[in-house]
Amino acid sequence: MGPPRSLRRVKCLEDFAAPARAFLPAALWEFVSTGADGRVSLRGNRASFNRYWLKTKILTDVSGRSTAKQLLGKTYGAPFGIAPMGASALFGFEADLAFARAAAKANIPFLMSGSALIPMEKIAEANPDAWFQAYVIHERDAIAALADRAWNAGFRTLVITVDAPVAPNRGVNLRQGFYYPMRPTLRIAVDGLLHPRWLFRSFFRTLVSTGMPHIENYGTGRGMPILSWSAPDRRMHRDALDWEDMKWLRGRWKGRLLLKGVLDAEDAGTARGMGLDGIMVSNHGGRYLDTAIPPLKVLPEIAAEKGGMAIIYDGGVRRGTDVIKALGLGADFVFVGRPFLHAAAIAEEAGVAHAIELLAAEIDRTMAFLGCADLDDHRLGLQIVPEESPGP
Repeated sequence: MGPPRSLRRVKCLEDFAAPARAFLPAALWEFVSTGADGRVSLRGNRASFNRYWLKTKILTDVSGRSTAKQLLGKTYGAPFGIAPMGASALFGFEADLAFARAAAKANIPFLMSGSALIPMEKIAEANPDAWFQAYVIHERDAIAALADRAWNAGFRTLVITVDAPVAPNRGVNLRQGFYYPMRPTLRIAVDGLLHPRWLFRSFFRTLVSTGMPHIENYGTGRGMPILSWSAPDRRMHRDALDWEDMKWLRGRWKGRLLLKGVLDAEDAGTARGMGLDGIMVSNHGGRYLDTAIPPLKVLPEIAAEKGGMAIIYDGGVRRGTDVIKALGLGADFVFVGRPFLHAAAIAEEAGVAHAIELLAAEIDRTMAFLGCADLDDHRLGLQIVPEESPGP
């Protein structure tokens, strides 16, 4: 049937950005699209891919090529998944459910955010194979309670984000008057009124269907509403979390356990020695510590420490060639964030499905040019050629 009319001109992931920016209030657009401080890491994540070139191979029979890739004992239809993104349902109507359903239909992994505005139980019902990403504090009773809730909901893969010990400095969001949760202000109200499509298709529709959204998945009970006068007083208390906590959780959690936010090879080795199932090499999309090194630059040295762990790359992926480069440099899998949120904002599940199809098609096409019929072919890495100066 093809994509909806609104998506006919969207031919790659980057094409989702312009209509999403027009659809969303300025404060929301800046929240999802910006980075910390001067946004050096945000830009660096994209620029790092330009340091590598692809060397094609000719006259190789690739007619039977497949984009299938195995990860943590399951074979997926493509080598990428949907990364966790907080407050997604504020951008597009029930966006987390759109991610879950589209990912299930396409047979790719979806990692639900612990900052989602939809209860984890609904996500697990929509996609029993979904993963859960958690922000946890240095209180083991609280960690245990959240882990038990996730397990009882049906999640068998738990990902702990470990690169957010304190709140980031995102001045552009604060200048827009945006906090998370949001503090009601005249500026925020006017911003919403100036974007009536978002106001009616997303926000009012949510209020009518389920009421005021809350941060649902930080603990065992319902969290704060997304609109709250106390929003600026919210504090994060994760700076005491340490490896001993992860060792304790490894001994307690019966499913697959991964860490998200690893940029150091020594840390990767520690995770391996602790018996973790995998790590996500990520700088949080450049949203926390600015000038944090782009994950692609450290991916090869981290991959050398993998042992039996899965190495998942996250950061700046916009093209099928980006996915191929990350795989060739040592990743077992790749996760993609912002473009899928843009897609969910403008076209809900249909938008997410279209984004998945576009990226999978680019990967398939790139494989043909490289003469690789299998993403596990060791020759794939030989086709990635680095250089010191950035490409065009």
